[in-house]
Amino acid sequence: MTNTVPARAEDLPRAQVQRHILIVLVAAQVLSGAGLAAGVTVGALLAQETLGSTSLAGLPSALGTAGSALAALAVGRISQARGRRPGLAAGYLAGAVGSAGVIAAAVVGDAVLLFLSLFVYGAGTATNLQARYAGADLASPARRAGAVSTVLVATTLGGVAGPNLAAPTGDLAHILGVPYLAGPFLLAGAAYAMAALILALWLRPDPLLLAGTLEAGRTAEACAQPGDATGRPRPAVEEHRSRLLVGALVMVLTQLVMVAIMTMTPVHMHDHGHGTGASGFVIAVHIGAMYLPSPLTGRLVDSFGRLTIAAASGLTLLAAGILAANAPGGSVAPLVVALALLGLGWNFGIVTGTAIVTDAVPLATRAKTQGLVDVAIAVAGATGGMASGLVVATAGYPFLAICGGILAMAIVPAAVATARSR
Repeated sequence: MTNTVPARAEDLPRAQVQRHILIVLVAAQVLSGAGLAAGVTVGALLAQETLGSTSLAGLPSALGTAGSALAALAVGRISQARGRRPGLAAGYLAGAVGSAGVIAAAVVGDAVLLFLSLFVYGAGTATNLQARYAGADLASPARRAGAVSTVLVATTLGGVAGPNLAAPTGDLAHILGVPYLAGPFLLAGAAYAMAALILALWLRPDPLLLAGTLEAGRTAEACAQPGDATGRPRPAVEEHRSRLLVGALVMVLTQLVMVAIMTMTPVHMHDHGHGTGASGFVIAVHIGAMYLPSPLTGRLVDSFGRLTIAAASGLTLLAAGILAANAPGGSVAPLVVALALLGLGWNFGIVTGTAIVTDAVPLATRAKTQGLVDVAIAVAGATGGMASGLVVATAGYPFLAICGGILAMAIVPAAVATARSR
């Protein structure tokens, strides 16, 4: 890392600095939660209206997650070189620019501009996820999952409010001469811009730079350990590599399944006569379940182990898929429960996977590696979002939901095998 931390930052009590960092991250996450949730609520409907085809309704989700893949790589590299503060602020600023582009595209009716803007808008989603790593930089290993969960739970307030503001922001957009479905992006743009400002001004000292300064000696010694006489890495290094792959797998599968089912749920409800308010409520519950249980999840992970809760995420996602597949089209309640379980399963997976990855990677390459992992997560989300529309158009929403649940079960044998190899 090329930047430096003021000497006085090193003299501050680590716990005091960590509390300050978490407070700033929480404030930014509340805003960014509203930004990402607003677009999720109407993105598929906006594409369906623009293109006149359900088969491509997953395109906004795919574009957004593809954009988040590029953003995850960029934010990770900027953070590694200059710290979390400039990396996260730049990511949220890109999300704000993308939101403005969506609004402009809707006003002029330009489909190409719309989809390019949705791609840039995805940077906000990637940055929202990258912030969880910043919360763990200064945390001890025994409290790492708890720190991650604190950052994630902060997204709940904005994440729940965003979808429920779909109708009011749509009305505001109509007053301003903007198409109704573009209204939530007014909220997204303002929220992302404010989150970027908060981080740029107050995320000091930078958690990653400070952690590197405090632990440079120990990290250098760990990275310099040679292999054995045959040139092979030590068993501890091999174990860390294996756990890194498992942590990435957990987050990739949970993201793919969650995005696929979530993306097509508003479309499925719309096709059965439900309005924007009903689908917004279901998505609000879903996003609340994605983030609100985070403090409990963090405690469970730190108490019972990463791999136990990873297996629980697969089982929870299977239950969500089964329930969504069997929910009557005219009933909202079963979908509310199914999407809540979908969010909870994702929460288990993302908290567990983040802790596993952070445990396995040294500070010298932490942010860059985390960025690469989030690229894989974003690609998985893009795949799920794009494929979801095609699957629903050809085989129906129940088939999508049940297949997603079955796919998530691959997490369980991976977690069991890793636990046995320790």
